[in-house]
Amino acid sequence: MLIRALGLKDYDEVWRLQRLLVAERLRGQGSDTLLLVEHPPVYTCGVSSKAVAPAPLPHPYRIVERGGDFTYHGPGQLVGYPILDLHKRGLTARSYLRSLEAVLIEALRPLGLEAETLKGFTGVWCRGRKVASIGVAVKDRISYHGFALNVCCDLEPFRAIYPCNLQPEQMTDLEGLLGRRLDFQAVLRTVADAFLAYFDAPRPSSV
Repeated sequence: MLIRALGLKDYDEVWRLQRLLVAERLRGQGSDTLLLVEHPPVYTCGVSSKAVAPAPLPHPYRIVERGGDFTYHGPGQLVGYPILDLHKRGLTARSYLRSLEAVLIEALRPLGLEAETLKGFTGVWCRGRKVASIGVAVKDRISYHGFALNVCCDLEPFRAIYPCNLQPEQMTDLEGLLGRRLDFQAVLRTVADAFLAYFDAPRPSSV
């Protein structure tokens, strides 16, 4: 498995990269890959959502192939896009969602946070507030899109929408939960380690 830390990249650029990697995997080329990235401010919504976009929005807006409703991406948020062959890993779309939740819960333990899932919702919660959102797509057997972990981000843009059909004040970030500054790259490495440990893959030297 390959992990690629991309830094701050435009949403559309990484969206195109995901589709290229999915096409490669469907041809039997390349390897399972986890893209880790921050985005400039952007709103996205799953294509099957019945939610209506509020107007005007303060940042660009994209309708994408993933499941789920409106969310916001911006600097200080760690976004992960796993491009995985689910069939080879013995995963269904549903069990894959549960796996992503489990990975993120484990990743937060070294920070001293006991996170959890909430019945009826997808994502990860801590102290009654949502800290990570999950929305995936699967083309044939290959996953794309993924998760967004709020590390040290501006939460104000969430107030322009109902994120994941929730009230905006239900969103939080890790720094708000911990009451201290965090090293974003250290959190990235913690998430990468948890992801690789869960999926039983060797740690790449590039992270």
